[in-house]
Amino acid sequence: MIGRLALCLTLAPATAGAFDLALPLDCTLGETCFIQQFPDHDPGPAARDFTCGSLTYDGHDGTDFALVSDAAMAAGVTVRAAADGVVRGMRDGMADLRISDPAAPALNGQDCGNGIAITHAHGWETQYCHLKRGSVQVAAGQKVQAGQALGQVGLSGNTEFPHLHLTVRRNGRPVDPFVPDAQACGPAAKGLWQAPLPYVAGGIVSAGFAPEIPEFDAVKAGTAPPASDTAPALVFWAQLYGTRKGDRLILQLSGPLETLVEESFTFDRPQARAFRAVGRKLRDDSWPPGTYHGTARLMRDGAEIDRVVSKVILP
Repeated sequence: MIGRLALCLTLAPATAGAFDLALPLDCTLGETCFIQQFPDHDPGPAARDFTCGSLTYDGHDGTDFALVSDAAMAAGVTVRAAADGVVRGMRDGMADLRISDPAAPALNGQDCGNGIAITHAHGWETQYCHLKRGSVQVAAGQKVQAGQALGQVGLSGNTEFPHLHLTVRRNGRPVDPFVPDAQACGPAAKGLWQAPLPYVAGGIVSAGFAPEIPEFDAVKAGTAPPASDTAPALVFWAQLYGTRKGDRLILQLSGPLETLVEESFTFDRPQARAFRAVGRKLRDDSWPPGTYHGTARLMRDGAEIDRVVSKVILP
């Protein structure tokens, strides 16, 4: 996210001089990254993405490619130029801190955090926000080619999760790269992308096992403690994104001999990120040795839209 805009966002049509965009970061959609939010097409205070779905917020002018955890960010995910161009400007040096962190500095208009703006032919521009501090590899005035490394995904600026915010503009106005010539609720098509990027309307980010219900911050950071054979409890958790009101999450935890617990959770409101867990307390000196399975199923309108199966082997 880069903050709510003071005025309603107007997406400009791209009627001529269109150009192709490469995937702007080194990740696999649906596995190591996912699209958390799209540009907002609603002209008023409400918000809707190009499918009239809810994966956006009021005034959002770009596409957010989110990582699964802070640990993935720390390991390093390269951000790359989406097209040939010239670096118009860059900024580095801002800390990688969630905006909700008490230690986060005042933004003073620098919502993008560490970022890079690149100009292209025919009035096009791309902007890359929330880069990791110290990772920027280009300078103003430098020519770059599509696919060239620019920096790494970070947590700088106005954001609550590690991601790359990519804004595409034509003649100074934002363009939705998924539907550059269409209004909201238009068909999901190739758009400006060299290869079509799928629209996934929410899903399961990650899942795992722990000896107690972990803190949500630890889940997001990728530092939730692992399960053990003598832990006082065995917990199976799942992290989700893009949930809608009425969505249902089914969590099942099974041991070597039986199903230990199964529970269903219904969401009463849309959430950008959500977290739920189920577990069983230890009743003996240790957990029976063997393989334990956890299954997370996200249901919407009676249909399963995502499923994750995890396992852990206890000695």
